[in-house]
Amino acid sequence: MREEIAIDGQLCAIIIRAAYDEPGIQFFTPHDFSQQLASMSYPVGRTIPAHTHHPVRREVFLTQEALFIRRGKVRVDFYSQQQEYRQSRVLGAGDVILLIAGGHGFEILEDSNILEVKQGPYAGEADKTRFTTKLPDKLNYD
Repeated sequence: MREEIAIDGQLCAIIIRAAYDEPGIQFFTPHDFSQQLASMSYPVGRTIPAHTHHPVRREVFLTQEALFIRRGKVRVDFYSQQQEYRQSRVLGAGDVILLIAGGHGFEILEDSNILEVKQGPYAGEADKTRFTTKLPDKLNYD
């Protein structure tokens, strides 16, 4: 239901499958991550008190992004920071992935709708390095 992808000892992604449903609030990320990911599951009638958020200055040095697979099926390929292929996972409708570090690429396996959330402001092409790679004949799903 929850999987962590590590490459060379570094946490690169957290995958939360659609079937994940633990009661209460469950944070998947440590407090120091610039992108926080949590699941909230409450019974009918539960209230969350009204609140506002205070302006707090934060420094973000690395873009982390969350993808919500709303419809379809997508293969995610994970790469080391040196742009070497390491492993792949298939995500389906309802799955969520937080991309934390390393490289990643995607192949759309079925018509899909994906919602992306990441920190702003948007930095355009200065935010990423695109690279080409040749995938192995047999992908690694371990």
